[in-house]
Amino acid sequence: MSGNSTHRVGLLERLADIGARPGDPDDERLRSGALILATVGIATISFVWVITYLVLDEPLPASIPALYQVVTLVGLVVLARTKRFDVYRTTQLTCFLALPALLQASLGGFVASSGMVLWCVITPLAALAMLGWRRSMPWLVAFFAVLAALTALDPALARGDPAELPSGLVIMFFVLNISGLMLGSFVMLAYFVHQRELAHSALEAERERSERLLLNVLPAPIAEQLKRHEGVIAEQHDDVTVLFADLVGFTAMSAEMDPATLVGLLDEIFSSFDTLADAEGLEKIKTIGDAYMVAGGLPAPRSDHAEAVARVALAMRDEVAAISSRIVGGSLSIRIGIDTGPVVAGVIGRRKFIYDLWGDTVNTASRMESHGLPGRVQVTARAAARLEGSFELEPRGTIDVKGKGPMETCLIIGPV
Repeated sequence: MSGNSTHRVGLLERLADIGARPGDPDDERLRSGALILATVGIATISFVWVITYLVLDEPLPASIPALYQVVTLVGLVVLARTKRFDVYRTTQLTCFLALPALLQASLGGFVASSGMVLWCVITPLAALAMLGWRRSMPWLVAFFAVLAALTALDPALARGDPAELPSGLVIMFFVLNISGLMLGSFVMLAYFVHQRELAHSALEAERERSERLLLNVLPAPIAEQLKRHEGVIAEQHDDVTVLFADLVGFTAMSAEMDPATLVGLLDEIFSSFDTLADAEGLEKIKTIGDAYMVAGGLPAPRSDHAEAVARVALAMRDEVAAISSRIVGGSLSIRIGIDTGPVVAGVIGRRKFIYDLWGDTVNTASRMESHGLPGRVQVTARAAARLEGSFELEPRGTIDVKGKGPMETCLIIGPV
């Protein structure tokens, strides 16, 4: 778009917003802007009639469109000061209805005025756009009443003292009346359509933004369920692998770091975890402080979820080691625990949604982490059975797990 076009669009937008108040709904701004642009356009076109009638020595007909120009100018000034668009709207609708009828009567009827009453058509159309169909009905009735009155008076007006206008000029004005009416209606409708398209584009952008935000919180299939209904979303998954990870040494480190550095470090670590989980098609469940939870095998089942989670666990360990060595001199490590089994998954909350997991598998995976070793990935016996053949495992033996008692566990060394 050229600089001149951009400047013109900017002027139109400022003119349309002349009566806007902070907090006005978008639809109200749209209606007011459309009417303001239409009235300014009509007032500009009116110069043709004012000048022509003055040249033809018809001061009374010339004074009527001139009166409309004055009313519009004063109305815009008052509107800019008071922001009372309802007053401006009523004044303009009254002018649309009364002034063309008066101009037709002053010229001597339908023929002599070139059908000036055509301009009155704007009244019910503008009222419909501004007020809705119910509140616009009185203006439609008033239009037909004016039309009927002019029809009844037309023989008397034609026999009276009609304006002496050349026949060619009468035809030209008839064309101008039709063209002006079309232009005024088109400007108003075009502004409506343009603003509606802008509003639609803004709505689509906001919808996409909301969609992205929702998908950051919920898995895509769960988000679709939530959009379709507001009931409880809960699912039983019989074969899922759950991973818990906790940063070792982070709490002590946080006491010595400034907030920005601390949050920046945590963001870098967890963002890398998110990338690893996405690459393997796993579902990040949540973060709690410096702990991270991810699961495989849901919401869509998959046969290799245990292997995918194990690969992510080893990659997370290596990622933390690299970041720790680069930023904090190797003083940070990670402890990871994994279990495989059934879980219940669902969405809780209404204002702030969270997709979470419950069940013994979740609790056991958490215990595997809390009873694990820094820099190692600890798994339960049933998770180890799923990984056997794909990963090298080191038996850790029996450990006493809080709330579970003695349990056989293994440590993942790496892929076979």
